[in-house]
Amino acid sequence: MDDENAVPLTGKVRDKLVETKQDWAREGRLLTGTHGDPTRDRLPPGQRLVQDFPVLDLGVQPDVTPANWRLRIEGLVAAPVRLTLEEFRALPQAERRNDIHCVTQWSRYDNDWQGVAVRTLLEMARPKEEARFVSLTCYDGYTTNLSLDDFAREENLFAHAWAGAPLERRHGGPVRLVVPHLYFWKSPKWVTRVELLREDRPGFWEVRGYHNRGDPWMEERYG
Repeated sequence: MDDENAVPLTGKVRDKLVETKQDWAREGRLLTGTHGDPTRDRLPPGQRLVQDFPVLDLGVQPDVTPANWRLRIEGLVAAPVRLTLEEFRALPQAERRNDIHCVTQWSRYDNDWQGVAVRTLLEMARPKEEARFVSLTCYDGYTTNLSLDDFAREENLFAHAWAGAPLERRHGGPVRLVVPHLYFWKSPKWVTRVELLREDRPGFWEVRGYHNRGDPWMEERYG
């Protein structure tokens, strides 16, 4: 996190939690060894359906306010983008309903999001021909990576509202990314920077044993 986008943080990284999840990756915990078909199976292999919305983070929640939130899209783009929350919400709005699947085994159906489609922002930024990957940086220091193809899918959006209400801080408010076709660690909270790259750059969990892509139906929990 650079100084320009730094905000106060509440809490601290739970090292024991990180170590436990790394152990899960080494042990292959939760793996069933089966594959699903998203055109036929709504619940991916090894998942359980929940009705609540579990809160998972590294133990740190950034004190991001509507006034200090910024989103930057840069790297291999022809027109770098920098938005305040007011500017972000003035863009064409999109609504999506989707299911979400966490690598810790829970899934939640029919989530209603409102925000700005990823494709809208990419049209503004105009990725260069050589761009192939995306690195995402969040206000809590968390990072993750996506291929540009996965990032640019029509259903993906930067959400500022969930279930008809502003997105709560604990769920990533003011704005989080939603990429529903991959495990939910690929949908980071409190996003502030999107960098388009020629080469892939694995993020926080990817360098700690988790799969580089994270397809729930292929059960790509670990690398």
